[in-house]
Amino acid sequence: MSKEKLILISNDDGVEAKGIKALIEAASHFGKVVVVAPADAMSGMSHAITIKTPLRAKKIRNTPELEIYRAHGTPVDCVKLAMNQLLEGRVPDLVLSGINHGSNASSSVVYSGTMAAAMEGCINQIPSAGFSLLSYDPDADFSAAVKVAEQVIEKMLAKGLPEGICLNVNIPSVPYSDIKGIRVCRQAKGLWKEEFVKRVDPNQGEYYWLTGYYLNLEEDSEDTDEHALANNFASIVPIQIDFTAYQAMNEISGWDL
Repeated sequence: MSKEKLILISNDDGVEAKGIKALIEAASHFGKVVVVAPADAMSGMSHAITIKTPLRAKKIRNTPELEIYRAHGTPVDCVKLAMNQLLEGRVPDLVLSGINHGSNASSSVVYSGTMAAAMEGCINQIPSAGFSLLSYDPDADFSAAVKVAEQVIEKMLAKGLPEGICLNVNIPSVPYSDIKGIRVCRQAKGLWKEEFVKRVDPNQGEYYWLTGYYLNLEEDSEDTDEHALANNFASIVPIQIDFTAYQAMNEISGWDL
């Protein structure tokens, strides 16, 4: 490579998470890595930004190959802060997020801070991807996810991505030898069925804990990310920033508003 590549990494599990260390490992083969990640876990923050309190960031590692910042903000805050201040005018060649502890397949992408960080990179016209491993274990084995991430990063640098598109990459939590391949899929139709557990505190105040489960609405469809993952394929779903439902425009226009 004639010019050293610059790769920006963030996540939503926090700067100390095992998954982000795995993504640093994968990305470090391709250029200089700058990490700007939340000080604390920010799962489920989606595209939230901080507007009522100041953001603080501290550099906790500084070598020629790797810079790491701990930031007190959301995943999107981290990407914005990096792009506007911490990179000091340098434009990254890639924005990567993860590797998340837990799936971000199907409708989970809507809630995901991991994918929001990748989407923020995409909004800034930088090839971006979010990576997730199907294990919530803080000490999960990320070795297979590292190898999948390396393959995807290599192709992203070589091929680029279409404008307005980023990648949602999910990896089964199995040994790499058991992963059958990488499939480009569509997002499965599904939803989280929320259940709130109602409790009473010692002062007789009511409070609620969110629980629930994922409901796959098309288990028999073989072209979805959920089907690929269930069959030990890593999945890649191209995600678009433009939310416009073009196929519905004529129908809504017919409302004669």
